[in-house]
Amino acid sequence: MLKQTAYKQQSVQTASPGELTLMLYDGCLKQIRFAEHAIEQKNIENRHIALSKAEAIIRELMVTLKTDTEVGMNMMRMYEYILHHLIEANVKNDVLLLQEAKTYVEEFRQTWKQVIQLERQDRYRNTGTL
Repeated sequence: MLKQTAYKQQSVQTASPGELTLMLYDGCLKQIRFAEHAIEQKNIENRHIALSKAEAIIRELMVTLKTDTEVGMNMMRMYEYILHHLIEANVKNDVLLLQEAKTYVEEFRQTWKQVIQLERQDRYRNTGTL
């Protein structure tokens, strides 16, 4: 367990900003899955804990988002929409709201992963190294 924690800490410390964003999406999806399971198990406390963590991750994405472009402003609106769904899912114990939020986070994660891959390919073409 100690090795795993050290590995995670090292991964975060050496990650690029794009990779950190991908990690945030991964963490958010993990918490949403925990919350879905907690709803199925009728475990209110675990649902609340998981959704509070997912909400905090979305808030972090919102704080770090550059909103000086139309794309940035549109992303902010989508993050607000996701955050609203997470909060409502928590209050109403509603798995459908949670699943809708999860769908958007999954789409953003997939898009972001593609962006990182394209950046790596471009960097490799320009420098000859990954």
